[in-house]
Amino acid sequence: MRYQPSDIAGGPTIKSRVTTHGGRGMTLEQEINESNQYYLAHDIAVIHKKPTPIQIVKVDYPKRSAAVIREAYFRQASTTDYNGIYRGRYIDFDAKETKETTRFPLDNFHQHQVDHMRQCLKQGGICFGLIKFVSLDQLYLLKASDLISYWDQQNTANGRKSIPMSVFQQRAISVKYQLNPLIAYLDAVDQLI
Repeated sequence: MRYQPSDIAGGPTIKSRVTTHGGRGMTLEQEINESNQYYLAHDIAVIHKKPTPIQIVKVDYPKRSAAVIREAYFRQASTTDYNGIYRGRYIDFDAKETKETTRFPLDNFHQHQVDHMRQCLKQGGICFGLIKFVSLDQLYLLKASDLISYWDQQNTANGRKSIPMSVFQQRAISVKYQLNPLIAYLDAVDQLI
């Protein structure tokens, strides 16, 4: 808790406090990056965000120390956001946020990402999506096999274009926020291993 300026000596005798919520306002990506730094610093796992491959076309050099990229293109479609190693196992996952409260729209993922997860699963990797329902302040680890199942069904006659919240509540693993690491998603991964 943080004290208000009125808590300083000479202020009113009634103490008012502001509750701070660590991580609020951060994007899911920032929260995961901070958690990954904790895991790395404590020799728990080596997991990094993959850089997006770009082709730089035009650069201006107003000063040698201040190059400015003026034009660039994506070299190829990226796969998932994160990969690394944990307990001798390859981990590969993507992080997504939605403001929806009753469902997760499948169009947050792309075909090449789902195909990549499918390939990683075939090789024995641990793959999943970390899905944050921003409005509900809820985070879930959804196994790639469950995501792929819904992905494959979406274009069938009775297929859905989203995954209902009830599926997350029943089949996904809830991931809680805490102090260190901020997102303890590897605790949820332990349930998959």
